[in-house]
Amino acid sequence: MRSCISKFLAFALAATPSAGVLAKPEQIRGVSSPIFHYYLQAYPQDPTIPVMGPEGTSEYFNIGSGAIQSANSSAYLTVGADTTSYKTLTLSASAGTAAPGWALEGDTIITGTSSAWGRQLNFLVCKVGSGDYWQVYLQTGSDVPSGKTCSNYQSLHLPCLC
Repeated sequence: MRSCISKFLAFALAATPSAGVLAKPEQIRGVSSPIFHYYLQAYPQDPTIPVMGPEGTSEYFNIGSGAIQSANSSAYLTVGADTTSYKTLTLSASAGTAAPGWALEGDTIITGTSSAWGRQLNFLVCKVGSGDYWQVYLQTGSDVPSGKTCSNYQSLHLPCLC
């Protein structure tokens, strides 16, 4: 019986959103096509644009206290105030007046329930440039930009926590 309770508590804690600080910088990866095993990084042509791209050029991120900060450039992942359901993400020199409320749910990147967007775990990615890069947006609904090649309802994760 004690073993079952321990397993339940471990599962419940892993599924609870956490804004706590990770012990070390981590890569952030995609898990579905077209960004399967692509990694979050700054777009080479514009370092303010976060993209999913090849692992060889991926960045590492510190995640905690409601913020995601690049260990490579010190830039913060911030969310725009777009009126569409997809919100532009930017790599900025500061987190702004308040961190946007990033959290972890297990190994999944989400916006926490106390953030301006509530609990969101979906992202939109759109092909950018001629290389193998996909610009990342926070998705709070189902809108997509017209005239772009996009994939909706993507999720972003830390490497396996096994």
